Order: sequence, then structure tokens, then C-alpha cells
Amino acid sequence: EVQLQASGGGLVQPGGSLRLSCAASGFTFSTYAIGWFRQTPGKEREFVAAISWSDGITYSANSVKGRFAVSRDNAKGIMHLQMSNLKPEDTAVYYCHARKRYIGRKVDYWGQGTQVTVSS
Repeated sequence: EVQLQASGGGLVQPGGSLRLSCAASGFTFSTYAIGWFRQTPGKEREFVAAISWSDGITYSANSVKGRFAVSRDNAKGIMHLQMSNLKPEDTAVYYCHARKRYIGRKVDYWGQGTQVTVSS
């Protein structure tokens, strides 16, 4: 059974830091691109950050560039999102994601989401 188990969310003050984790199982984690998305009520899920499977190149949304960092540990099947200098607009449910592309199709897995609230 494929599972992505996200954890680490919570309440943090503006300017604070938080580290999200996502433990993967049931698939070959090292061969998937992985990343994080977030969603607030009434809005579409938006891309936050990702890291490739092959060369470790990372990608970040402009809104989090320089503040958030995505990483992966293939040996443990875990991904992290280190969030710093958090702002109230970072408040959202954060979802971990894994994707693998094949010719003509792609496979996507999603975690269950973890709530991050930035408030004083």
C-alpha cells in the first residue's frame, strides 16, 4: 500500500520556523520527484517546492524562495520542508507529493496534509 504520511505542522508566530516531514512507503521513493503543495479554503492547491529524483535540483515558488527549503533522504524514504521567516500568508494545509513520469502518463501520490498556522 502506498503511503505518504505528513507531520510537523502546528501553530507558529510570524518570523518563526517549522519543519515538515513526510514519510513514504509502498513505492520506490528514490525514483520519484517529490515536493510540497499547500491549500487554503476556497483556493486551489498551489506549488511550494520540489526536488528532482535524478540530480537533486530544487524548485521553489517565488513566494517562498529564500525562506523554504525542500530536501530528501532516499535511504530513509523521507522528505522535509524547512520553513523559516514564516508569514501569516503561509498559513495553509501543506501536502507532500510524489510524481513519476512515464511515456504518455504520470503517477501521482499525495499525503494527507498537515495544518500550518502562522499567527501571533
